[in-house]
Amino acid sequence: MFRLPPVLAQPVASWAHLYSHSTVASTTIVFLHVGALVVGGGLAIALDRATLRHHHRDATARALHLAELGSAHRVVLGSLALAFASGVALMAADLETFVGSWVFWLKMALLALLLGNGALMNRVELRLRSDRDTERAWRLLRPIAVASIVLWLAITLAGVALASAA
Repeated sequence: MFRLPPVLAQPVASWAHLYSHSTVASTTIVFLHVGALVVGGGLAIALDRATLRHHHRDATARALHLAELGSAHRVVLGSLALAFASGVALMAADLETFVGSWVFWLKMALLALLLGNGALMNRVELRLRSDRDTERAWRLLRPIAVASIVLWLAITLAGVALASAA
């Protein structure tokens, strides 16, 4: 079992005590974390699915979808920021368990992959907005959308496994 050094455990001890003894605090943090993932992940998956359907659509339908993708990034990124902040609070509530868990680190690696995939999607969208190599860019969006769906679901699975192990 992993033992957390006191220099790391002491700063979060008060929060861990409050979290473990307050139903309101623990419920609020878990809700913020899960709610943010539902909103951000749900919107992202819905738009990824739409991206997969727009591969063979006409230029007007593609342009509308591209505008919708662009407007959704703020909501998805905001949701990820809230999920990250609430995730830090969850981790701080039981730092020893999380830091020593391979499932936690797997979830963090999946999150890093999701962020990288999102950055790649954004670059392809910028290419589409500038009308450079449009057909090739639309073909590139397909595997990025599939990867996004898979990563959102894998992160959810890792989160459930982490909650079950804690």
